[in-house]
Amino acid sequence: MSDIKEWFGGLPLFTKYWLSFTLVLSLLGRFGILRPYYLVLLAEPLFYSCQIWRPLTAVLYYPINPGTGFHFLINCYFLYNYSLRLETGIFAGRPADYCFMLLFNWMCCIIVGLVGEIQYLMDPMVLSVLYVWCQLNKDTIVSFWFGTRFKAMYLPWVLFAFNLVMSGGGIMELVGIGVGHAYYFLMFEYPQNIGGPSLVKTPDFLRRIFPDVRGGVSGFGMPPQAAAGPEQPRAGIFNRHQWGRGQPLGQ
Repeated sequence: MSDIKEWFGGLPLFTKYWLSFTLVLSLLGRFGILRPYYLVLLAEPLFYSCQIWRPLTAVLYYPINPGTGFHFLINCYFLYNYSLRLETGIFAGRPADYCFMLLFNWMCCIIVGLVGEIQYLMDPMVLSVLYVWCQLNKDTIVSFWFGTRFKAMYLPWVLFAFNLVMSGGGIMELVGIGVGHAYYFLMFEYPQNIGGPSLVKTPDFLRRIFPDVRGGVSGFGMPPQAAAGPEQPRAGIFNRHQWGRGQPLGQ
C-alpha cells in the first residue's frame, strides 16, 4: 500500500485527477451506486433540465461490463501513459498550458458529441491526448502487436484501423484524431511551420490559477522538434512494463 501511495502521490496534477475521477465514476456506475443515465452526454436534459455536469461526466465515465471492461482498462492505461508523458515532457512546469490543452480538447469533444449524439466521450478524449503526443514525437519508435514497430506518428491510425477491423468501429478514434489534430495544428503547425498568426493562446486566468513552475521546459511554443526534446528510442506502447512475449496487446 505504501508503494501505491507513493506512486499515486508522484503523479502530476492533471493526470492524477483525470485518472482518479475516471476510475471512481466508472466503478460507481458499474456497481449501481450512480445511475449511468445521469452520467452520459444527452442534449435534452443538458439544455432543458440544466444538468450541466453531463459534459464533464461524459468524458470521465465509461460503462464497465463483460464486453467493455478490457477496453476500459486499455483506455485507462493510455490515459495514464500519454497524459503523463505530455505533462512531464513538453508541458513540464507549465500546468496552465496543459490545462488549456485539456480544456480545448474537451470542448471540441463535447461539440462533436452533441452534434453526433455520442454519449460516451472517454475514447475520443484519451485519443486526442495520445495524438498530440504522437505528433510531438513523430519519429519515436513504438511497438504494437507481435513486435511490430513503427513511428509514433502512425499510432493513432493503427489504433483506428485495428478497431475498425476487429469491432467494426473507428468513429471514436476518428473523433479523437480530429480533435487532437485541431489543437496541434492551431498551436504548433499553423503559427510555426506555415507562418500564420497564433489563433489559440492559454488564457491569463489559467496562468493565475496554475502559475508556471521554475525548472520546466522553456520556450513553450517553439517548434515541436526543439520543445519536445528527444524521447528514448524504441519506446513501446507499454513503456517499461513487460506484458509477455511480443507485447500481445497495444490498443
